[in-house]
Amino acid sequence: MPSLILFLELAAIAIIFAGLPLLYLWKKPGFSFFQKLNWVLVFMTFDLIVFGAFTRLTDSGLGCPDWPGCYGTSNPFHALADIQQAESAMPSGPVTVIKAWIEMIHRYLAMTVGALILVQLGLAFGKLKTLGNKPLFGSLGLFALVCIQGAFGAWTVTLKLQPIIVTIHLMLALILLACLTTYAQQSWEEKLSAVRVIRIRPLSAQFLLLACIVLFIQIFLGAWVSTNYAVLACPDFPTCLGSAWPETNWSEGFTLWRQLGLNAQGDFISPAALQTIHWAHRLFAALVFMVLGTLGARAIQLATPVLSGLSQVAKLLLGLLLLQVLTGISNVVFQWPLLAALLHTAGSAALVFCLVRMSYWASWKPFIQKKIV
Repeated sequence: MPSLILFLELAAIAIIFAGLPLLYLWKKPGFSFFQKLNWVLVFMTFDLIVFGAFTRLTDSGLGCPDWPGCYGTSNPFHALADIQQAESAMPSGPVTVIKAWIEMIHRYLAMTVGALILVQLGLAFGKLKTLGNKPLFGSLGLFALVCIQGAFGAWTVTLKLQPIIVTIHLMLALILLACLTTYAQQSWEEKLSAVRVIRIRPLSAQFLLLACIVLFIQIFLGAWVSTNYAVLACPDFPTCLGSAWPETNWSEGFTLWRQLGLNAQGDFISPAALQTIHWAHRLFAALVFMVLGTLGARAIQLATPVLSGLSQVAKLLLGLLLLQVLTGISNVVFQWPLLAALLHTAGSAALVFCLVRMSYWASWKPFIQKKIV
């Protein structure tokens, strides 16, 4: 069991890390501290997702094979002897000094996000009389979500990178990003102003919801490819091993509860199963490109000078779609380079951000063009 001293040391590190952005926000003019903090949390969570991808892609997920510390300590400095011993015993293994630092920095960033959400929760509680209980309940939900995310982070280590656990860990991070973005773009404090802003909502919320569902399915498939190390199962493009339809094994490839590199029976997973995982991600990408591309084009068409924000987000969405295609192909053609893989994950998170931002201009009711003057 981790000691109380370890938890106190990690809490102190989280407070120090969280204090830096809080100090910056306190001195930065413009907007309210609460509003600025909400958007900083979105930025920090996006960074956390990208650094989590870097941790996974550099095989640093078990750089510290215990949790929440590193060999029972709060940082790799104190665990240096244990890390060097493990590295000497297995030079090509999962534990090295560099990997330990990468893994712990990832944990520090996660603790920082958690600490900042606690600050957000405190501010929402302090504004209970002026803003009502919705910001408080929203912040409580975010705190619960980050706690669940932390639990999956622990299971990622204790269950030795089990693919479904690592995949859920990434999906929860993206859901947290979506929820934080939704929270940040709420006009909590604008309701206190005497000025009322009429918001034009030309986008179809139904179609936006479809785009979100399609995107999250594709991200799950991509995470399943990455966590099963199936990126190079099809080393050519656009075919797979020279075939327009490779050999597949859907039941083995999509058996979710199993150990890394093994099938449900405990044997090594077959090449056909890995090809299936890879091929499913490729096939579904076509649907994602069509749905999100249509949404982006439609948003640009509906945007007026009054809706310049919608136009900007839609153009960013289309640019990110193109980036995803290029980095996805690069991962195969150039044998999974780190930069392309990182950009591919970052692009996925940015697409989630764009879709949530577009919900600001979406309505469940039909939009009538002639109402806009």
